[in-house]
Amino acid sequence: MKTPRVALVGLKLESNRFSRPAEMDDFLSLNLLEGEALMEEARKPTPTLAKEFVAFVNAMDATGDWVPVPTLLAASHPLGPIRQNVFKDFCDKILGALDSNLDAVYLCLHGAMVAEHLDDPDGELLARIRDKLGLGVRIVITLDLHANISDKMCAAVDLVCGYRTNPHVDMAERGQEAAFSLRRILAGQANPHVAHIKLPLAPASVALLTAKAPYGDLIDFGQRRQAELSGAIMNVSVFGNFIFSDVPENGISVVVTATRRFEAAMNLATEIANMAWSRRHEFVRDLTSIADAVQITLDEDRQPVIFSEAGDNPGGGGSGRTTDLLSELITASAQDVFYGSFFDPELAEDAHRAGLGAMMTAHFNRNRGTQVWEQWDESLEVEAEVVGLSDGDVVGRHGMLEGRRMHLGTSALLRIDGIHVVVISDRAQTSDPIFFEMFGLDIADAHTVIVKSRGHFRAGFDIWFSHERTFEIDTAGLTSPVLDRWDFTRIPRPSYPFDQDTRWSSEDAG
Repeated sequence: MKTPRVALVGLKLESNRFSRPAEMDDFLSLNLLEGEALMEEARKPTPTLAKEFVAFVNAMDATGDWVPVPTLLAASHPLGPIRQNVFKDFCDKILGALDSNLDAVYLCLHGAMVAEHLDDPDGELLARIRDKLGLGVRIVITLDLHANISDKMCAAVDLVCGYRTNPHVDMAERGQEAAFSLRRILAGQANPHVAHIKLPLAPASVALLTAKAPYGDLIDFGQRRQAELSGAIMNVSVFGNFIFSDVPENGISVVVTATRRFEAAMNLATEIANMAWSRRHEFVRDLTSIADAVQITLDEDRQPVIFSEAGDNPGGGGSGRTTDLLSELITASAQDVFYGSFFDPELAEDAHRAGLGAMMTAHFNRNRGTQVWEQWDESLEVEAEVVGLSDGDVVGRHGMLEGRRMHLGTSALLRIDGIHVVVISDRAQTSDPIFFEMFGLDIADAHTVIVKSRGHFRAGFDIWFSHERTFEIDTAGLTSPVLDRWDFTRIPRPSYPFDQDTRWSSEDAG
């Protein structure tokens, strides 16, 4: 068999319809690499790239000869819709780099990107690649568990490989799986077919933890059935959707890739979809109020706990700048609290100018704007001591970011009475203990840890906090999972839980 030429492409953005648009600078500030620079970064010991992309490259290296054709990998922190001109520029670069001599293309996507002019830019990109290269070139993709799947996406590819864990700790395994599967396909050991069923079931992300029912049960069931079907199935992925994208593709999707027969894929997809629909009432979660969170914090007799600011998750498009919970804790004179991480480059610079040990007036959100997505970013002025300074150049230690290099920018640790507040200059969710440990803090010393993260912190902080000592707080912000607070206009209706009397049967899947 000839040495395969495999193009490498990445375009990752999770779009929150209510957040600000994603500009070219947002990709430049996180990941934007082309050509050999992309391969050099992928092969570093602690690369900055998506783990599945790195794992795909490493697995291809380990399984035989191949000719990588690195084109582009662009990634931004979650934001709003990508600007039309930015999406066009990326598409033009990607399509311009692909030629008829390729044997395959691997695409590292998120799957919940929205564009100013398109509800399904991921599907549009994949369709354009398929149109250019024809059916003879194999296309495999990896996707985030929160992808909004479209038929257009599935029709354009040979294999869909989605994360199985939330918090996401299996990205490397999925990159490896995509590489191993591609090797099988190129060797003629499989001629895959993709089946897709979407349900009118669109839960918020807080209901999509995979260590718990019902979502975890669906994924486990799919993996057991795949094992039982004796090689007929290559992959089973159950996508939870990202509700804040507000697109016609919202809803839980079951995507099954069969080794040779479409009917095998569709039959299994139907089994899983029926199971999901029968348990739709379980996809609803309750939150803890701010008032109750303050009372828990003040209880000196309980075990240490961790709070998630569910309404302000930078990992879902949140600003990382809301102050309502912090303000209430300051007023209540809370003690032994670690709070991370507040995105405020100006405040971080103020702390560095003041110097270690200095007392300063900390002005959170001093330059608050007037845009819709900034409405919850209230200003807060308070006296604080500068107790830590950092350049923010760190490597994740535990959880989904373990081994991945991050550039958090100018960072500071402020002490406001009994509350330690981490301030960073790169808008990122606090899903790893390194956000605190880069200042010498020990998580075990805190009575209460508060993170601006929705769910991924669970993997990063599971050493200290069990599920029973984890609370999701009903804070305001761009990722509030209380769905009736949002003016969704594109999500298909009827859809559960928006419409309690929604009906569906497997016959609707065609």
